[in-house]
Amino acid sequence: MYTKEEVLAYVQEEDVKFVRLAFCDIMGRQKNISILSDELRRAFEDGISFDASAIEGFGSIIKSDLFLVPDPSTLSVLPWRPATGKVVRMFCDIKYPDGTQFEKDCRYILKQAVKAAGEKGISLNFGSEIEFYLFKVDENGEPTNIPIDNATYMDIAPEDRGENVRREICLTLLDMNIKPESSHHEEGPGQNEIVFNYSDPLTAADNAATFKMVVRTVAMRNGLYANFTPKPLPGKSGNGMHINISIESSDGKDRFESFMAGILEHIKEITLFLNPSVNSYMRLGEKKAPKYITWSPENRSQLIRVPAATGKYRRIELRSPDPMANPYIAFALLIHAGLDGINRNLKACEPVNIDLYAADRSVTDRLDRLPESFAEAFELAKNSDFVNSILPKSFVELYR
Repeated sequence: MYTKEEVLAYVQEEDVKFVRLAFCDIMGRQKNISILSDELRRAFEDGISFDASAIEGFGSIIKSDLFLVPDPSTLSVLPWRPATGKVVRMFCDIKYPDGTQFEKDCRYILKQAVKAAGEKGISLNFGSEIEFYLFKVDENGEPTNIPIDNATYMDIAPEDRGENVRREICLTLLDMNIKPESSHHEEGPGQNEIVFNYSDPLTAADNAATFKMVVRTVAMRNGLYANFTPKPLPGKSGNGMHINISIESSDGKDRFESFMAGILEHIKEITLFLNPSVNSYMRLGEKKAPKYITWSPENRSQLIRVPAATGKYRRIELRSPDPMANPYIAFALLIHAGLDGINRNLKACEPVNIDLYAADRSVTDRLDRLPESFAEAFELAKNSDFVNSILPKSFVELYR
């Protein structure tokens, strides 16, 4: 964790020439502006202005100025840039010209959720498991839909042709102080997964945003295209972003079930933000992607799986989200949903300890379902008092 003065000293001592000030738009796409290192003190003190009207949902032409103020604790070197004249990156807070907080800043929305949890004595850790496909590019460098290989789950080389790319991704993440936990080939042709260690919600969201940038960059350096869409190939496994959440209460009481029950209670209303594209709904309901609002220990056919673990490793694994989700908004809504479960002392439904993909309709017809289309998810979010009490006015409309 760096302070402002430590960052300024580092930049001077380590021959840093450029500083990238990064933020995410409402849909979770990472943006940045690059400044010379001698402008960094001004960035810390006054912020660096940008045209908010050019970012959808951020501002109008009439009131178009917003300011980026870097968060020194997020400093990381971009290891693929030159060692001489280094380039570093920091995530930023977004402010109005008068210094007040921009209410649609996704990091701010997540910070507010973490603050609400802290006020209830609840501390949380999040971890993401993000899947992606590696596709070949054509002679012009444009992406194709041809996978790099036809390997299957946990295959090894030579069938697995993504082994060296995953290795380079993991080493790059390590250079950026993000520790990978494991990596392997996934079920689909050319599909891969890298899991990194859990952390506090804000760091976990920053890491998820960084991860996608690193994967795309390393893939491009290897003449490949990294695809994070939920269902890139019909009939093949989709890309998920499983979200793991662990809960600890300062009073020592077990809040696990109530937190999980809150997520189950609100999952339909927040699905738009966990699965924010039309393509998302082509993934749900097949190839181990959930369809029903259920939970069970260990069972991978469920919306929520509770892996076999105890103590600090006991966690909720939510299996519906996909990599197109904005991690800041997704994590914030999940925290608020869980807190609502705690506040209302909700009890989780009985676990459904069967394989839902093979279950008879006499069983599945009685189960509540996730939204089956983008349009359904949008209407549920738009009309949700819960969602609209958390997100800024008109935020949902930007997802249309």
